[in-house]
Amino acid sequence: MAKYLLLIYGDEQRWDAETAAERAAKDAGHRAFAAAAGPGLISGHELETTATATSLRATTGARPTPTDGPFLETKEAIGGFYVIEAPDLDAALSLASRLPELASGHGGVEIRPIVDHG
Repeated sequence: MAKYLLLIYGDEQRWDAETAAERAAKDAGHRAFAAAAGPGLISGHELETTATATSLRATTGARPTPTDGPFLETKEAIGGFYVIEAPDLDAALSLASRLPELASGHGGVEIRPIVDHG
């Protein structure tokens, strides 16, 4: 079984503006995703907003300096992630397609294989 990282992207302002009912529906969607993943779900967490992020950037000849925020040139932020095991990419895509953010009109999910150095 291969491991995959599912990065959940979306518009933080729209997430913050969700009603209690919208949030409950999304939470139910994540519970359904976890049930469908079963023992293939290794880990997953919702992340705090980008306002709480600290980034380290590569430098030449000096120690990296922490800075506030990700400062990415993007309208979407990473809102959470899952690490799953699946027999192949097709199975990982099928499972990832169940994530509720894909029905929100402003989200996306990046599926990336995890390198196994073992």
